[in-house]
Amino acid sequence: MSPMTVVLQRNEGFTAGYTAGRLMLDGQLICYTLEDECREVAGQPVETWKVKGATCIPRGRYRVVLTKSPRFGRVLPELLLVPGFTAIRIHSGNTAAHTEGCPLVGMEDGNPNDGWLGRSREAEGQVVALFKEAIHTGREVWIEVRGGGR
Repeated sequence: MSPMTVVLQRNEGFTAGYTAGRLMLDGQLICYTLEDECREVAGQPVETWKVKGATCIPRGRYRVVLTKSPRFGRVLPELLLVPGFTAIRIHSGNTAAHTEGCPLVGMEDGNPNDGWLGRSREAEGQVVALFKEAIHTGREVWIEVRGGGR
């Protein structure tokens, strides 16, 4: 069975303090995303550009599994083998202050220039349900992180 691949498409250009984007499946919008500032420098090791707790994950393709988060106490999508990062999960939150590198999800993106998401618990529930259904049918789930940065 072929894997399910969702795309986290970051908005182009640089925004200080946060990175906005969209989570897509087969070209269709699932929800909006918000991450910490994108500081990635192509070709440079993560440790040369990462600011702990204030940097989004590097672009790339990552396997996603559903595991119970010790921090949040519920089952959330976890991205595996993210260079320079651990415990990266897709979860709810409204601003970049609510994350330390993890992609946040929301059904409303507010004003794309203000770094705010709305209806984030609803979006988290939809993403978890989508991934759970795929995994239940025997499919692997992957996320491809694209765009963003300087």
